[in-house]
Amino acid sequence: KTGEGLDALIERIHLEAEINEVSGNPKLPGRGIVVEGELEQGKGATASIILQEGTIKQGDVVICGEFYGKVKALIDNQDKRLKKLTPGLPAKVLGLNGVPEVGAIMAVCKNEREAKKIAAERLEHLRQQKLNKPKITSFQDLIDKVQENEKKNHKVIIKTDVRGTGEAIITELSQIESELINLEIVQSGVGAITENDVEIAASSGAELIGFHVRTNPGVNKKAKAKGVEIKLYSIIYELIDDIHATMTGKLDKVRREKVIGNAEILEIFTHKDNKICGCVVRKGKVKVGAHARVTRDGEVIYNGSIESLRRFKDNVKEVTSGLECGINLDNFNDFEIRDTIQIYEYEEIAGKL
Repeated sequence: KTGEGLDALIERIHLEAEINEVSGNPKLPGRGIVVEGELEQGKGATASIILQEGTIKQGDVVICGEFYGKVKALIDNQDKRLKKLTPGLPAKVLGLNGVPEVGAIMAVCKNEREAKKIAAERLEHLRQQKLNKPKITSFQDLIDKVQENEKKNHKVIIKTDVRGTGEAIITELSQIESELINLEIVQSGVGAITENDVEIAASSGAELIGFHVRTNPGVNKKAKAKGVEIKLYSIIYELIDDIHATMTGKLDKVRREKVIGNAEILEIFTHKDNKICGCVVRKGKVKVGAHARVTRDGEVIYNGSIESLRRFKDNVKEVTSGLECGINLDNFNDFEIRDTIQIYEYEEIAGKL
């Protein structure tokens, strides 16, 4: 994690390899690991690999994850073309029919038919994984399923300049956890945002996120017509923060009670067959239309609202702390002296993930 001792470790590995004559066998079919994949203009899908064993030559047919192709070119880190790649060396491989994931294994196949068959089998396996949903085997599973369906959803489609960046963004987004809303990544890909991406976003109700990519001509017009939102970013933390804020904004606001005042009943008056309580405002304020809760000996005996307020002979809208007033409650007149009236309102606050 800190890098301490790595130089010494690498030096020791080289020494042990030299002493024990450890080396890759260049006669075996080539096999290497992908360290980066991207879609480059003029080159198509490329995969940067480190060859672990064997040899890969220009013209070899290779399989890499669910993609395959004939090696069109091998380019080293000096941007020079190679005729072949031997164990331990890095190179960029051109010729695949798609951008592989970081960590995928690239291997030389006997022919294109074999590579195509393996790729088809892997694609079918991935498709089945998406289709196979967990079965409900218990009552708790059923409850969990119902609760999951009650959650809100925020769907996104991610397009990035290189595969590794996309995987890093997905890893960061997976850290956003909430019991109230799900973040679903409908799909991720490499390259510019296309009209096909807009079609998928429109059909799935997803937001289109682009990182270090552009939109192809006509895409913005189509997105506007389809009601699809496209957001482009160049800084990862801004992308993460924005998605976090969007998810928070989708949550229902929480309704919370807020006490704004307290009053105590000192006298009781009768006016036109209505009882009005003469009160003093002990704290905060009393407002016409506010909610009111009457308590007696610590027990709530009424919960309603304030219908009107009088200050001397005048009707008023509000009375503040320390002042006396007459309070007329909606549909309640069973007060007693020393009853207390709590005045409160409701406020809506943004939900939290």
